[in-house]
Amino acid sequence: MSANFEPIVGRYMHLELSGRAHRVYVEEAGEGTPLLCLHTAGADGRQYRGLMNDARVTRNHRVIAFDMPWHGKSSPPQGWHDEEYQLTSAQYTAMILAVIDALDLDKPIVIGCSIGGRIALHLALEHPERFRAIIGLQAGAHVDPYYDLNFLHRPDVHGGEVAAAIVSGLVGPDAPDKEKWETLWHYMQGGPGVFKGDLYFYKIDGDIRARVAEIDTERCPLFLLSGEYDYACTPEETLAVASSIAGCEATIMNGLGHFPMSENPGEFLKHLLPVLERVGGR
Repeated sequence: MSANFEPIVGRYMHLELSGRAHRVYVEEAGEGTPLLCLHTAGADGRQYRGLMNDARVTRNHRVIAFDMPWHGKSSPPQGWHDEEYQLTSAQYTAMILAVIDALDLDKPIVIGCSIGGRIALHLALEHPERFRAIIGLQAGAHVDPYYDLNFLHRPDVHGGEVAAAIVSGLVGPDAPDKEKWETLWHYMQGGPGVFKGDLYFYKIDGDIRARVAEIDTERCPLFLLSGEYDYACTPEETLAVASSIAGCEATIMNGLGHFPMSENPGEFLKHLLPVLERVGGR
């Protein structure tokens, strides 16, 4: 029996971020218009496996997902053991632009989920000229704290299992069992303090409520897609953000939760493919 390989190719690139050397893991599949995918807090680029394995996406798009430093196959920088990881808006934005420049991507489409959706709003506001379009999944302008982050980094608690338990309630009820548990496994594998550090951006530093209405969709189209089963970025929050931005389009995806591209790729693509068709590819 011969091996059945997926079309996804992964490799490492060396990149300087915030003045420090990093070894960043990147996966991609397909050809055409770049589609840069940003994963959720505490997870990694495997969340976009469904897009990379679907010919309807890859025939016209070069789908790219990178693991942020500290996540997945991207190690933290030298000296990490002497510091506490905390993601900020400035670091996050600079990282994404550095990856775009390093890969020589010309006006990619960017799609980001959760913290990736939040930073997508920052990119739409601060760097619209760099993108063909921006797609925010579960992209709220803020989130009110609803659990104690300190439980995510303690010597007497397995942070990965706690993180998976917390986010398990954010998965939609119709998610196939296989995809649901793979999504949660990614969280169980997270490094010490990484989910907590990402949530510093999501809950504190990345709050963009005061500026989100300034986004100009004439400079870069903005699409918001949100699952109905999400208490971190509720449908009401998504619609409120969309209503505050002239020209922004929002869709609430029935049956899906906080991780639509990972928990139920087949259903998610029913919503994404029409958006990609409108934006255009190749």
